[in-house]
Amino acid sequence: MNSKMLLDKISAVEFAMWELHLYLDTHPEDLESVKLYNNYKEKRDCLVDEFESKYYSLTSDNAQGICWIKNPWPWEKEGCI
Repeated sequence: MNSKMLLDKISAVEFAMWELHLYLDTHPEDLESVKLYNNYKEKRDCLVDEFESKYYSLTSDNAQGICWIKNPWPWEKEGCI
């Protein structure tokens, strides 16, 4: 899996997490949704770990030193002018 595919998967999982987060704001007693949210969080964490081990840190929290600022910014895409 290349970096773009991993970033797309991370983005999709984070979108699902955000939607569940909004739902759980008004339905905190829905334990099935809490479990689903936690499953998505685990999946996101695994995808981020895989991406960061292969490519570069996605956040400054996981970066070593300031090397994260030398990598492409999220809005920078290959071939964009």
